[in-house]
Amino acid sequence: MQISATLLLELGVILTVLTVLGSAARRFALSPIPLYLLVGLALGDGGVAPIPAAGEFVQAGASIGVVLLLLVLGLEFSIGEFASSLRRHLPSAWVDLLLNAIPGAIAGWLLGLNPVGILALAGVTYISSSGVIARLLSDLRRLGNRETPAVLSILVLEDFAMAAYLPLLAVLAAGGTWWQAVLGVTFAVAALGVAFTASLRWGHHLGRLVAHPDNEQLLLRIMGLTLIVAALAEFVHASAAVGAFLVGLTLTGEAADRARIVLSPLRDLFAAIFFLAIGFFVDPAELVPMLPAAVALAAVTALTKVLTGRFAARRDGVAGPGQLRAGMALIARGEFSLVIIGLVATSIPQVGVVATPYVFILAIVGPVLTRVSGSGQRTALRQIGETPATDRQ
Repeated sequence: MQISATLLLELGVILTVLTVLGSAARRFALSPIPLYLLVGLALGDGGVAPIPAAGEFVQAGASIGVVLLLLVLGLEFSIGEFASSLRRHLPSAWVDLLLNAIPGAIAGWLLGLNPVGILALAGVTYISSSGVIARLLSDLRRLGNRETPAVLSILVLEDFAMAAYLPLLAVLAAGGTWWQAVLGVTFAVAALGVAFTASLRWGHHLGRLVAHPDNEQLLLRIMGLTLIVAALAEFVHASAAVGAFLVGLTLTGEAADRARIVLSPLRDLFAAIFFLAIGFFVDPAELVPMLPAAVALAAVTALTKVLTGRFAARRDGVAGPGQLRAGMALIARGEFSLVIIGLVATSIPQVGVVATPYVFILAIVGPVLTRVSGSGQRTALRQIGETPATDRQ
């Protein structure tokens, strides 16, 4: 087998740069995600130091990264408790849709886009980044916070909505009829419903299926099963992230504890590649023409996401500081928004001109605001000797 020295060198450079910047960020108690995004922008298409040989690995690694992020996140919760949280937050999902899709639709109308373009831009502003937010909650030690189930319920309900939205947009953007779009939506939603029901009712058998005393066998079994489920979810446009999250939810007890141990190093590696990839395939020159419009839209929809998070957290009885943290955590946009841009890139390129800088702004600003929103919490907890995971505000 021929080994590419160029590929190995470029990957070595990428990982070294991420190591240096990640260490610097953590020294100041910051999330390294914004720095990883900027590195991707600098090393990718049109960047100051492009490294094209690594492109295919970065693209594949990003897909694995988002799967691992949501798999490990799902391991922190039980599917019964989460199903209850989802039912409680259906009103929050409607608030989320109205507050965050409407600004994108209005912006599309003001820009003179056709109905499909308006639909696309509404989706871009509506959907938060499951991958970015999952890592943020882990980095900031908020998985045990009382507002976190509300945040995760919003994210998963958004991903469920994408199961209906993406087939609809894909058919319409390709010039298909509304009947074809409705058929695709019906199939995707039905498949997702079957998968969730099966996971809820029979998922407890999964632990016995993957259990093994050898860590290597445990890792191979969990990864094999998760990637298959993620692929099936993608096939019906239901998101690989949702499939991976459902697998994580169904693993409980000792299986979940051991899975977290063996998966964590793998998740950290590929998560860094995922964040790098968001910027890697964006030409910096594309961010400039519509930057003022993108900044204005980002400001509006950052505020509407904060309102969404506050509403959802309030339904769980969370106090004011926790409500604010929930809202700030939802600001980041990322992988789904970029998928939407890709679906209409050929037929309606005007969407990408404003949506690409918009996504990149919130992918960078979102983690920073999320970190800032919890600074008072950490100070108070240090004074009383507790960790953020014990927060119950």
